[in-house]
Amino acid sequence: MEKPRQGFWGLWNISFGFLGIQIGFALQNANMSRIFQTLGAELETLPALWIAAPLTGLLVQPVIGHMSDRTWLGRLGRRRPYFLAGAILAALALAVMPESRILWFSVVMLWILDAAINISMEPFRAFVGDMLRRDQHSIGYAVQTFFIGAGAVAGSAFPWLLDQFGVANTAPPGEIPDTVRYSFWAGGAAFFVSVLWTVLTTREYTPEEMAGFADAEPADTATSLTERLAARRYAGSVAWIAAGMGVALVVARWALEKELYLLAALLVAFGAANAAAIALARAGRGNNMLAHIVGDFAGMPPVMKKLALVQFFSWSALFIMWINTTPVVAQYMFGSSDPASSAYQAGGNWVGVLFAAYNAVAAIAALTLLPWLSRRVGQARTHIICLLIGAAGFASFLVLRDPQALLLAEVAIGIAWASILAMPYAILASNLPQAKLGIYMGLFNIFVVVPQLLVATVMGQVMKALFPGEPVYTMGFAAAAWVIAAIAMLRIVPMIPHGAGGVMAPR
Repeated sequence: MEKPRQGFWGLWNISFGFLGIQIGFALQNANMSRIFQTLGAELETLPALWIAAPLTGLLVQPVIGHMSDRTWLGRLGRRRPYFLAGAILAALALAVMPESRILWFSVVMLWILDAAINISMEPFRAFVGDMLRRDQHSIGYAVQTFFIGAGAVAGSAFPWLLDQFGVANTAPPGEIPDTVRYSFWAGGAAFFVSVLWTVLTTREYTPEEMAGFADAEPADTATSLTERLAARRYAGSVAWIAAGMGVALVVARWALEKELYLLAALLVAFGAANAAAIALARAGRGNNMLAHIVGDFAGMPPVMKKLALVQFFSWSALFIMWINTTPVVAQYMFGSSDPASSAYQAGGNWVGVLFAAYNAVAAIAALTLLPWLSRRVGQARTHIICLLIGAAGFASFLVLRDPQALLLAEVAIGIAWASILAMPYAILASNLPQAKLGIYMGLFNIFVVVPQLLVATVMGQVMKALFPGEPVYTMGFAAAAWVIAAIAMLRIVPMIPHGAGGVMAPR
């Protein structure tokens, strides 16, 4: 038996919640550097302060993915309880964040906000796969990308719009402007309402219905998972732990930035978790969350492994952009690196417009350019082309000094952003077992957040050593990362034949 084919309103309702999620995410991306600097943070410390975002994703998404695969709360369903819980927490965090008066409090609130966003966001990826037939996966993720773009436009541009209507865009030193405060409050309301729309207008398939669909595949049993883990050796765990200890020794020996100790701790923690899962399996106790997550990570499908490298470099560039665009635009286009100046705040507002522009382009490209290009050259080649276009957009920051001209760069970046949000997930959803969509989507997020952690811990050190006080060169690193991602995508072209699962235009 096939899943029913979803029409326009079905596709709309399934992904509408992402509109609010992305409003919250866009407000965070466009304004956190501005908030941190307003509260006294130095430019070189921004990557470390941003580390909350990727670290919470790394911890939360695999856990939520594993749990949502195994949840069924009657009428509330499998994924929707997590949508709702995350939305409530995120709305509260968005309400409190702009009331920060000291730096450490804003950092704590970023941790809470990002954890809440991840609780809502992670199951949405699996939700598309749950609700749609395989031949609708591509259009499902394209519609989701449309809402991501539309939400990001609203979230990014709102401070600028408020400024145009006369809301105060400056504040005394150490205080957050009203344009930012009101934007966060409106964003919290939008987050909750849009997620509630999806919760109320969709009905998830019961476990019995899911098992009866033609594309359902049996999940690994606890016995087979335990056997697979028990057969693994401890050498890999030892290697990860040794790598972490090596990083810590290098940091201590050459007095590098202390944030690099976090990278060392994560390597050691991963090795220890891997060893613990193996030990539990050998003791016959492999049916637990840790064992399932480690076992599924080790058993990733081949396409997922190859896409992991693409994601690594794709998201490295994006995190560089989110951290550094405000300092770059304020310093080079508006002539100020002083967060208390009106010129800097004007630059911060213009960054909101730029972010709105690339997200608007992404929303349009998701339902126009990507379907047209994918039908002609296939999903994998489409992604390569879009990444190279985006790399050119980043490179243009090195030569452009007119704020208006940067809109052209954002068009290129928006095209790549649309593809990053749609193509890898469409490819992945059609090559994963239905019963493990949640955990695999959560594990796939590791390759989104690990590069962000590396950027957060390493980029500040690199810039301080090579280009002190010159943040514009971070955009060169971002351009190079997308070129590498496009090259890595060539390994996937033979695995995804032209015309196999290409993005389809909505009907």
